[in-house]
Parts: sequence; C-alpha cells; structure tokens
Amino acid sequence: MEKVRAKKHLGQHFLKDQGIAMDIVESYKDVFSNQKLLEVGPGMGVLTQYLIKRPELDLSVVEIDRESVDYLKNVLKFREDKIFGEDFLKMEFDENNGLEGNFGIIGNFPYNISSQIFFKVLDYKDRVGEVVGMVQKEVGKRIASGPGNKDYGILSVLLQAYYDIEYLFSVPPGAFDPPPKVDSGVIRLVRNYGKTPDFDYAKFKLVVKTAFNQRRKMLGNALRPITTKENLPYMTKRAEQLDYKQFIELTELIF
Repeated sequence: MEKVRAKKHLGQHFLKDQGIAMDIVESYKDVFSNQKLLEVGPGMGVLTQYLIKRPELDLSVVEIDRESVDYLKNVLKFREDKIFGEDFLKMEFDENNGLEGNFGIIGNFPYNISSQIFFKVLDYKDRVGEVVGMVQKEVGKRIASGPGNKDYGILSVLLQAYYDIEYLFSVPPGAFDPPPKVDSGVIRLVRNYGKTPDFDYAKFKLVVKTAFNQRRKMLGNALRPITTKENLPYMTKRAEQLDYKQFIELTELIF
C-alpha cells in the first residue's frame, strides 16, 4: 500500500521528521502512571510507531480517514481492535471502547479542529490527566499565554483553571508533507488535581466567554448580558487582564 494522500478537507499535514516525532512521543511523561492513551489523528502512524515501543502505555488511536485506518492496519500492523474509525469530536469515552476510566491524549491535531479538541478535553477534564499535542503555533501560544497578553483568550482561561500548561517547542512547515503555511507548536497539559477549588464549570465558562466576546470593553459593560449586579470587583478591567482565579471569584460573586 502506498502512502496516504493528504486530504485538505481533513486538515491533514503528515509529519515526516522522525526526530520531531520522537521528541513529541518523549514529551508524553505518563505523569499519572500507566494511563490509557488515545492518539488523535495518527495518519500514517509517525507517532504511533514510537508510542507502541513504550510498553507502559495502553495505546488506542482514533482516525476518521478510512485510507489512514487501512494503512495503520495493513502497513503498520497496528491492532485492529485498538483503532476507532470515527470522528474524535463525536466520540464517547466509555466501556465500549475501553476508555471508561482515566486516560491521556496525544496527537498531531488537525489545525481545523484543534480548538474544538481542547474544548472536548475540558468536557472530560476529570478523566483526561495529560495531553501532548501539536497545533498551529499561534494556537499553542494562545493556550499557554498568561493575562495581559494579546494572545490570551477563552481557551487560555478555561484550560489554565484545570491544567498546568507548557509550550514545549516550535516546528517549521518543512517538517510536514505537504507543508502548512504556518509554523506549528507542541504543548503539554497536565491536570492540576487539587490545585483549583471546586466551582461550577458551566457558569465559569459562561462568564469567561461573555467577557471575551467583547474583549475591548471593560467588564462592567461586557458582562451586562448576564448580570446587573453593581460593585463587583474587576469591573473597570478588561477580560484579558484577569487570570483564571479572578474569573472564578467573579463567577461565584455573580451567581
């Protein structure tokens, strides 16, 4: 079987640099020991081939592209029962696919759904302990960015409330086939169990999204759609000036 043809509508850019592939695999530290690991979008298995050499990892892969699924089965000889030929964004994590407990996620994430992947991670934040992913560089920088930075946004706040985040390294377009028009970056997220106090995630998310939807306005104006309370803290600041702890405080005061 020949190489898989990259499909533009799936946002496929296959990593061809083996050194970078090994660096990504080694960046997954299995922090919580022997977690199940799900690789998203393995393509032709450039990461998979190294992940299967780590016996402590119970690896499964999810791949929507049928041509890539056939390649993984027939060329890479990856276990068929560990390949889920479906859309990661619509995937349920339960006993039907062996992902009913805690697990980690790794992958060269398609640029066109990378933000959606992280919102899905947040939906399963109590079970996803570690994530290592390659994304568009600006997305990686945004997720890892702190308050006061123009890159700081909704995903930055939501993810930082639950994960310790590190931007690891950048990857040039020439490392891919076909090369994308932008640089890429690899980030690692590790769940900060016990670091963040209990709070209502749905309400927290509503406050953060409402605040950033009008990020140029002061919070007193930006948050009017959800609160008419006066004398709340931070109302003369803009969304990008608050860290996640201040957003949690604000959420609790609003509701």
